[in-house]
Amino acid sequence: MLLKLEAGDPRPLHEQVAGAIRRAVGDGECAPGERLPPARELAAALGVNANTVLRALRALRDEGVLEFRRGRGVTVVQGADRRAELLDSVRRLVADAAHAGFGREDVVEMIRGLE
Repeated sequence: MLLKLEAGDPRPLHEQVAGAIRRAVGDGECAPGERLPPARELAAALGVNANTVLRALRALRDEGVLEFRRGRGVTVVQGADRRAELLDSVRRLVADAAHAGFGREDVVEMIRGLE
């Protein structure tokens, strides 16, 4: 798994790491059921603190993209590739809306209007 952080990204590091992992899952670099490298290895490869990687992994677990299993490490959840892609699209939509002057509630109302 080849992860890369963008130097000019203004987001906090843990969000950047989570985004990089989310993209890797969405692009199929990490297949469902596949085990991720240990947090220390990911941290060393990205040049960040291991706690930053752990925070990103916990966020992805809470999103339903990753699963923590004792003795098996961190694995990609079945169907996570589609979920990761969708979450990334939603994040871009919210960012685009904010840039245009709309808040999250405005976006939610727009989505509700599509029903």
